Amino acid sequence: MKKKLMAMLLSMALLGSLAGCGVSTTAPNGADDKGSSASDSKQTKSDGKTIGILMPTKSSERWIKDGDDMVKGLKDLGYATNLQYAEDVVETQVSQAENLITKGVSALVIANIDGESLTDVCQKAKDAGIPVIAYDRLIKNTPNVDYYISFDNTLVGVQVGQYIEKSLDLKNASKSFNIELFAGSPDDNNAHMLYDGAMSVLKPYIDSKKLTVVSGQTTFDEVCTLRWDGALAQARMENLLTANYASGKKVDAVFSSYDGLSRGIVEALRSVGYGSKDLPWPVITGQDAETATVKSIVAGEQTQTIFKDTRLLSAQAVKTVDAVLNGKKAEVNDEKTYNNGVKVVPSYLCTPVSVDKTNYKTVLVDSGYIKESDLSK
Repeated sequence: MKKKLMAMLLSMALLGSLAGCGVSTTAPNGADDKGSSASDSKQTKSDGKTIGILMPTKSSERWIKDGDDMVKGLKDLGYATNLQYAEDVVETQVSQAENLITKGVSALVIANIDGESLTDVCQKAKDAGIPVIAYDRLIKNTPNVDYYISFDNTLVGVQVGQYIEKSLDLKNASKSFNIELFAGSPDDNNAHMLYDGAMSVLKPYIDSKKLTVVSGQTTFDEVCTLRWDGALAQARMENLLTANYASGKKVDAVFSSYDGLSRGIVEALRSVGYGSKDLPWPVITGQDAETATVKSIVAGEQTQTIFKDTRLLSAQAVKTVDAVLNGKKAEVNDEKTYNNGVKVVPSYLCTPVSVDKTNYKTVLVDSGYIKESDLSK
């Protein structure tokens, strides 16, 4: 009898343990699978509340860091999490959001792929009493987004423009420099704000002929890059070089608004001889301080990037979720700028930092964001 009782107790304990360690991960097609990873969904003590987290893609290092940091922060507060990636497929992300709403998550944090694709999703979330926090990318055309957490994207662009201005000493220049422009994805509100910020610095020099866009492509629609795709940027740069620089002209600067684009641009330039003694690298900017790009900066290829500390961003998102679910007003520092077409979304903006070869160790390595050993691999 005692043996039977002990067996029953052990069975109950085992079942309880398994129930407490249920996991939910995302397969490459966005479907739920069973396994163990950084995106585990684990029931803890916070009244069984699960937070749905939707990230756009794993193809960018920064989104992986964002997701992992947010999962850790929420779990530290006792929340369960369900983190999913949509691999830049809009329909997949919409389906993921709808499934999470059906499952009854307590809140949704969404870094969208297409800022205008989630109107119906946000309405369904509102109807279900689920708050929506837009993460780093503004959700457009809906009143049903509660908060927006991001960096000051206009300032990102201004910092990029100022770096080019300083590197070429445009204020004192007596000659013209050749530049080409690469903006981000047209369906991402951040890309527009970044471009506008950069052009607020660069356009006066273009107008005064101190900067010459040899291709003549200067409008956002001409220079944008769908889905921030590095392969598209590389192909466009190759075409620009063939069409506009075959007669001995050289590129002095490339305004690039994301590291993935910059790496493609570097390869296009390398293919025609840049990086040699006779044809030095132009000034090439970027954004996100990805490890591969920092290695490129150290090697003297890409020149600069904008560091957006995703640890700060994800921590602020965690604080916002926790405040909302506890009936409090979340901390914001901008209630005027981010109009999504229907409402001005209360926002919290973190501050970006410009990084190049002179300060990457202090800003990135010493802060623990990137390991020195990772830069030598």
